[in-house]
Amino acid sequence: MSVWIGIDLGTQSVRALAVTGDGRVLGTGSRPLTSHRDGPRHEQDPEQWWRELAAATREALRDLPAGERVEGVAVDATSGTVLLTDGSGRALTPALMYDDRRADAGRVNELGSHVWERLGYRRMQPNWGLPKLLWLLPDAPAGARLAHQSDFVNRRLAGHEVATDLSNALKTGVDLIEERWPLEVFDALGVPAGLLPEVVRPGTRLGTVCAAAAEETGIPAGTPVIAGTTDGCAAQLGAGAQRVGSWNSVLGTTLVLKGVTKELIHDPLGVVYSHRAPDGSWLPGGASSTGAGVLSRELPGRDLDALSADAAARFGPDRTRDGRAQRPGHTPGAGWPVTYPLVSRGERFPFAAPDAEPFTLGTPADDVERYAAILLGAAFVERLCFDYLDLLGAPVDGEIILTGGATRSAYWTQLRADVLNRPVTLRENAEPALGMAVLAGGDPARMIRTRDVVQPSGADLREPYLRFVEELERRGWLDPRAAAHARERTATP
Repeated sequence: MSVWIGIDLGTQSVRALAVTGDGRVLGTGSRPLTSHRDGPRHEQDPEQWWRELAAATREALRDLPAGERVEGVAVDATSGTVLLTDGSGRALTPALMYDDRRADAGRVNELGSHVWERLGYRRMQPNWGLPKLLWLLPDAPAGARLAHQSDFVNRRLAGHEVATDLSNALKTGVDLIEERWPLEVFDALGVPAGLLPEVVRPGTRLGTVCAAAAEETGIPAGTPVIAGTTDGCAAQLGAGAQRVGSWNSVLGTTLVLKGVTKELIHDPLGVVYSHRAPDGSWLPGGASSTGAGVLSRELPGRDLDALSADAAARFGPDRTRDGRAQRPGHTPGAGWPVTYPLVSRGERFPFAAPDAEPFTLGTPADDVERYAAILLGAAFVERLCFDYLDLLGAPVDGEIILTGGATRSAYWTQLRADVLNRPVTLRENAEPALGMAVLAGGDPARMIRTRDVVQPSGADLREPYLRFVEELERRGWLDPRAAAHARERTATP
């Protein structure tokens, strides 16, 4: 029987899965990772990545039955994490993590704006890979090489220099249309061409596991090493959102949407950017600053499962705010409080508003209403994301797959289906490591299993949604064109 190994190299831990062709997980392994934070600084030790990855894969393969054949391994990593190495792959600097904000993007955007505009995202942020590379360059010794997080461990696995993938290279400025580095921009920025690795599409074979790596990781020598993706794209692959028009909505601490389009999406606001898929299609998406992270702040110590059950009883589709059965002609959601659930100051998607702050429309009477207001607001933000994507011309008529911690609440899942007025799909297992097992060569049709499809209940939540949209526009955060398009889509039954 064939087995594929998927590795999710995240911020807090590294996780490895050994998965069969029919989606059965034969083994798992996980190890924690340590960060060093100080204000805008966020670093990790690349050597720890390798040590803990090797421990996680050994654990995942520990009980692999005799006769199982490992067909491939792929690694995903955090987007925008970079470091410098020497010619042998040894780290010369700490890794600057995805949210390290010590760099400045001014020169990058001044000299490369024509490329970033053509690629659809218009501008880079200070925490992206290319600004951080410029921050590292002044102290770089001769012969230094750029490495993304996944490049560092892939080189150890293969035992020789490897190419980087287009997905991890996006925030370092790779031209995703021509699939090459825009050397004219790098020349103007003073980045030596010899510092840059080759670039390939995710899913490309980089080499095979060398003898030294096999001894440390337990992965058999000769196993193909496949170019991976960022963690967000890996989650999308694990969710099975791979057809044009399909979307993966990940709602955990914050909300992240990623979908599939044939053509590159251009966003005048720069809040949506697109990765390149292994088959050459595009993977647009965006990350909101809203999500379930608000619950622990607003309802500390409360039993969220109990609150969910109480909210379902009180705010179900057939109930009024006081919990009584609906009267004929009653508008569901009328009078319900709604919270804009920002986890931190400032919004990134579906609009850019650095000064955005949380607010609540109405006055929750108790913790159940506070809880329900947060869930409803998060569902409205999700709906607004789809409305904005539709405005940009992205196809949004395909399967919507929900993943992330919020799917543990049946009430929240039903509420999201009702707000979207669309069926939503839940997977048995949609973690990034599974996405990497698929990318390593597994068959997604067999590996990815559906747990449930939740149908909308028929509840009409348009009135409170439009109230929410109006408030975002009134505060000057939501672009009037986006607000008008949301109203137009909502008016259509």
